[in-house]
Amino acid sequence: MILFTSEEIARPLPRSDRRAVHLLRVLRRGQGDSFDAGLINGPRGKGTLALIGPNALTLSFVWGAEPPPLELLTLIIGLPRPQTARDILRDATSLGVAAMHFVVTDKGERNYANSTLWTSDEWQRHRVTGTEQAFDTRLPEVTRGRTILEVIGTLPADSVRLALDPYEAQATLSTAVRGGPDLEAASRAVALAFGPERGWSYAERAALRGAGFALVHLGPRVLRLETAVVAAVALVKASRGTM
Repeated sequence: MILFTSEEIARPLPRSDRRAVHLLRVLRRGQGDSFDAGLINGPRGKGTLALIGPNALTLSFVWGAEPPPLELLTLIIGLPRPQTARDILRDATSLGVAAMHFVVTDKGERNYANSTLWTSDEWQRHRVTGTEQAFDTRLPEVTRGRTILEVIGTLPADSVRLALDPYEAQATLSTAVRGGPDLEAASRAVALAFGPERGWSYAERAALRGAGFALVHLGPRVLRLETAVVAAVALVKASRGTM
């Protein structure tokens, strides 16, 4: 599905736009053909390629129903290197999380926040790509630069809180979520916390425990952060019957 803002649907789409390129070269749509379209944070529908001009495409739209709201699943992630963050932004968005908070951590590299991923609108594009992949229109909330405790302070008081940690955790995430009544209802808020590539510090583990997070792991194999995020989200969604 191809997403548009409310301002974009009222004007021609430049042929240099990546969506125009996708329509013409990948989807191979011709004049008069339709395609799946969505309005960001709004309804899904059908677009029609009304006119292929030398510099722009003229599109028309018919909108249908809005998709359901995103699942109440929040990720807290120690700010990783930019390529890892790109993968997480795209894939976690595709999986339907409601929010991703990239936090400052004791063992993380603070200069990652200065990459072009974050200083330009590139991070926004990865959200859109993940949403289009999922045939959805809802974009997750994304923040960066806050501390763990600042983000924890925004979580619902009754949220289920799980922190991934391969060093001190005794239980696996699958054991923690399997048949757990707290996770059966998709309406129950869940927060998953992931340390940066070097892991949590002792002080951060203590802060997480003090804030009600249970430490869990994903088994004996050490995974890349982006892989761990996908695996953990999939386990939680499967336990809730939403995947």
